[in-house]
Amino acid sequence: MPDFLLEIGTEEIPARMIQDASQELHKRLEDLLNKNALSCNEVKRAETPRRLTLIASGIPTTQPDEQEQLIGPATKVAYKDGQPTPAAHAFAKKAGVDVSKLQTVTTPKGEYLTATVTNKGKPAAQVLAELLPKEIASIYWPKNMYWRAGKPERFVRPVRWIVALLDGEIIPLEFGGIKAGKQSRGHRILGPQQVSIAAPSQYVATMQGAHVTALSADREYKIRKALDAATRTVPGARWREDADLLKTVVNLTEWPSAILGNFDKQYLSLPEEVLVTVMRDHQKYFAVEDAEHKLAPHFLAVLNTDGDPDGLIRHGNERVLRARFNDARFFWDTDQKISLEQRVKMLSAVTFQKDLGSYYDKTGRVQKLATDIALALGKAEFDVRGEMVADAARLSKTDLTTELVKEFTELQGIIGGLYARAQGLPQPVADAIYDQYKPESTEDAAPRTLEGAVLSIADKADSIAGMFALGLVPSGSKDPFALRRQANGIVKTIVEHKLTLNLAQIMADARSGYQASEAEKKFTLSGEAYVQAIRGFFRERLEFYLRDVLGLAYDVVNATLAAGADDVVDAVARALAVAKVRPSADFESISVAFKRMKNILRQAEEAKKKIAAPFNPAALTDEEEKKLAAAVPQIAKSVKELSASGQYEPALIEISRLRPTVDAFFDKVMVMVEDENLRAQRLGLLQTLVNEFSSIADFSEIVTEKK
Repeated sequence: MPDFLLEIGTEEIPARMIQDASQELHKRLEDLLNKNALSCNEVKRAETPRRLTLIASGIPTTQPDEQEQLIGPATKVAYKDGQPTPAAHAFAKKAGVDVSKLQTVTTPKGEYLTATVTNKGKPAAQVLAELLPKEIASIYWPKNMYWRAGKPERFVRPVRWIVALLDGEIIPLEFGGIKAGKQSRGHRILGPQQVSIAAPSQYVATMQGAHVTALSADREYKIRKALDAATRTVPGARWREDADLLKTVVNLTEWPSAILGNFDKQYLSLPEEVLVTVMRDHQKYFAVEDAEHKLAPHFLAVLNTDGDPDGLIRHGNERVLRARFNDARFFWDTDQKISLEQRVKMLSAVTFQKDLGSYYDKTGRVQKLATDIALALGKAEFDVRGEMVADAARLSKTDLTTELVKEFTELQGIIGGLYARAQGLPQPVADAIYDQYKPESTEDAAPRTLEGAVLSIADKADSIAGMFALGLVPSGSKDPFALRRQANGIVKTIVEHKLTLNLAQIMADARSGYQASEAEKKFTLSGEAYVQAIRGFFRERLEFYLRDVLGLAYDVVNATLAAGADDVVDAVARALAVAKVRPSADFESISVAFKRMKNILRQAEEAKKKIAAPFNPAALTDEEEKKLAAAVPQIAKSVKELSASGQYEPALIEISRLRPTVDAFFDKVMVMVEDENLRAQRLGLLQTLVNEFSSIADFSEIVTEKK
């Protein structure tokens, strides 16, 4: 079976967009092939700044033929006096068979004519030519563009060439006015203007000969080797690993190499965070450190060319970096002339959000909320210094008024912490300010201190509360204010610091911070609608943490959160316990029994049957139900004691002890009997079981083999 190659050649695509687009195109091609009975062995991706490429191996040359049964007119219409009527002849012509070959089929509506026809499968080349242009046009880009006046197609950058081959055959597809062919293009500087691809299997090697390393994994390997080689010229030095920066330079290059540059040691007097940010975020340079992991006066630049033999590129990069460092040093020195305390009132001129007021307003709300959270934690015997939290909250946003943050926005928060330290403020205050935006992702670390954790939670909660109240709720892929990320940060921080905080209470307090403000006049979501929206939002975030971060099964997560999601630490502990005991036969049997109980109770409620509350054990008649009724109080007491001290795994094992008694009950006892009083008592017993033993998890949510 032949191989298929698709290469879409463009002007340079922004590095941050390449991977997602390549993955989407990969999925679109796989789906297209599968839906059209052209499933292949494997689809490989190859992407560079100037091309998105897919290589699919083992594609069928044609679709398989399909047989279809056509239903025609009723036999009473198709035949008259045993002879076919014009209706029968017309149907035979449509089906492409002789009228004598028609058959009959009996349906619920009567007897009809039928014919089996064979639909010939289309050639793979025809299917791809017809359907692929639509898939290319449907790729999602954060930003795309028109590049041909009056033409409808849009893409991230203008499409300049397309290669589409089925083995050596050109697929006659067209997109953006470009007809597919065999001609690709080499490296913009080093390679030939055009290079002919003989076959998909030769693509990677052919492009390598044109100074294009097509596979991103190969470019990463090449970059790592080049960085290692350049660093070895400095004794004892090593380049600082940076996964995100490495991913960026991989997507900025087609033929990478690396050079080592230097800067004056005097700049090492600036904080390391400033120097690394300038190198990393503004110049895409890797930092170099010495044997003691301290920043060294060197940097590594990844080039998209074959080295720098004359050192011209190195000198240019050193000159640019020197200018950047001089700017940073000037801003650092200038900013120190005004203390953070003096900058608080300056926040009145800095807008937080057009409807939520200034950062001065936000600072007041966050300070109040953070103080309340610190008090709650103090009552729970956490060693959090409330006065330090209040001071950190008051000064937390002041670095937004500094020249250094205006120039290097990536350093907000970090600069505030560094300035607080430089101005002699207490270490806990400086650290809390420094860590206030942490964690910025599920991979990022939570704030290091309790004070930092409290400030981080309060800051994020205030933003979420205000945005939700304005009706700016994330939906689908739209989350312009990164509220999901901030909520993920709250969950992660609470879990990692094991904070006994109630999410519902935090968000209620955060919402109350806007009372009687100008912002509140613009709110569209309030009362119970706000409470339910926030509750559902954080439940989703906690579900994400349990499933995607901790890797728990979806039914374990659903069962746990059905029993409560406001206490994050408690929910995590319960979920881990459920996951641990779930494989046991007793637990699975109990889960099946709880499903049955809830179904019976639901049906009883729908039928408006009486449920005794509380039930009377003395009114029960059968031995099995009496044993179950007697066992419930004893085990419930043990479960409550264990749960109260967070011993959820032993508590679940205790519940599992009910298995033989519950099994015997369902084997011998009929719940929905005619006797109204007895039925009510038995329903009351089941309701008591569900109520007593669903505080850890709703076992009916567990998926079992018996379901």
